Amino acid sequence: MKYKAVIFDLDGTLVNSIEDIADAMNIVLKSYSYPTHSYETYQIFVGSGIKSLVKKALPAVHINDSLINTVFNTMMSVYRNQCTNKTKPYPGIIDLLDVLKNKQLKISILSNKADEFTKKIASTLFPDYFNPVLGLKFEAHKKPSPIVALQICKELQVKPDETLYVGDTSIDIQTALNANLLPVGVSWGFRDIKELRDTGAKHILNHPLDLIKVLQT
Repeated sequence: MKYKAVIFDLDGTLVNSIEDIADAMNIVLKSYSYPTHSYETYQIFVGSGIKSLVKKALPAVHINDSLINTVFNTMMSVYRNQCTNKTKPYPGIIDLLDVLKNKQLKISILSNKADEFTKKIASTLFPDYFNPVLGLKFEAHKKPSPIVALQICKELQVKPDETLYVGDTSIDIQTALNANLLPVGVSWGFRDIKELRDTGAKHILNHPLDLIKVLQT
């Protein structure tokens, strides 16, 4: 088999986390008497980290750096307590992970979600599957920067062209292309298939187990 490792995005790829994210952000917005947003709107807001989410969720007329930082800290505090309330793996994900584990492929997570929340969700929902599990620690390393993806390859002792990156947004596909990983999109996530194809996804998965066919190409 050509491929030796698979790196996964988290939100919208492995787990449906939109309700926990939206609920937490709406609690914060209500506390400031700002308008809230629907789950569908949050699907557009997510993908670039919590600070970016905060900027998008705040009313444009009120945005300034001080407010963003204050609301960001509040959001972190609220979300910390409920990031696993409603978040669940998508159907078929556990089956896929079991197959990959049995095939002895190396599997990892790389997310733009804050590192502490990425690790908490992974350890709660996917114990003993992924290593390493990495979220956002430094803004300069935020996807689509290839820096952390390449660090993961080095840690796993695999070449980039032996590695797939699986995600649900254009940011994920760009990350894969920037790191010379095989870019694979999923149809069940927070963005539509057209966005993934237009960005350069080489494969689109309609079910998690479709990844097995990709690995055999």
